[in-house]
Amino acid sequence: MREERPLTPEQRRLVEVIADALYQRGPGMAFTGAGISTESGIPDYRGPNGLWSRQNPTHFRDFLTDPAVRLRYWERRRARYPVLAAAEPNDGHRALARLQVAGYLDVIVTQNIDGLHQKAGSPPERVIELHGTAHLIRCLSCEARWPAEAFDPGPPGTVPDCPLCGGLVKEATVAFGEPVPRELLERALTLAEATPVMLVIGTSLAVVPAAHVPRRAARSGAFVAIVNDEPTPLDREAHVVVRGRAGTALAYLADLLTGDRLKADQGLTVR
Repeated sequence: MREERPLTPEQRRLVEVIADALYQRGPGMAFTGAGISTESGIPDYRGPNGLWSRQNPTHFRDFLTDPAVRLRYWERRRARYPVLAAAEPNDGHRALARLQVAGYLDVIVTQNIDGLHQKAGSPPERVIELHGTAHLIRCLSCEARWPAEAFDPGPPGTVPDCPLCGGLVKEATVAFGEPVPRELLERALTLAEATPVMLVIGTSLAVVPAAHVPRRAARSGAFVAIVNDEPTPLDREAHVVVRGRAGTALAYLADLLTGDRLKADQGLTVR
């Protein structure tokens, strides 16, 4: 875990502007990426210490056609999943759940596969996992699904098959070259088009079509707030950009809206 850093006065001011927008216009929606989960010990993908700096991602076509790729995939899965399953939500996940319970946020659309939003208390029906979940195993042939903890992948050095039909199985996540489920993407885009406030948290907005979701909100007139360590392609269209880690900023945001700090007459300007 990284050392906690308090918000600077400027970061606090910007978060207060976001709070005012949610208070005046909400409920809004949130769009999250890997950056919200790094504070839970889950590495991101594109950063200097990200997953892809250490190993190449598995491409869906290679998984389908190459037994060696499937073997490597399952060896990585055996090593990686226990760490992901043991991860706990951080202040950012918990803050978003608090905002949902309090009525300031409706739906969370996430690119993450870790299930930490639900673990933090967000209602599962109000979390759209565009890239699927690592906590389920699915058969690519018969579409049967199993909770990950109930599925036996067999001993190391083997590749499991579907116990029902013998087909290929993988975790229920969207691999490179595999399409995002159309119904999930259309639901997310429809909600984004109607939302009055869009929070964009911990994502580079480099992965499409998922990145179209916050862009749809921006182009439909939503108040857009970005909380991210690094610049994103949407920064110029955003009303507020908080450059920093998600946990501390979102915890302050939730405190403002669910505690006694927010004052309706505080004089913040929402453009």
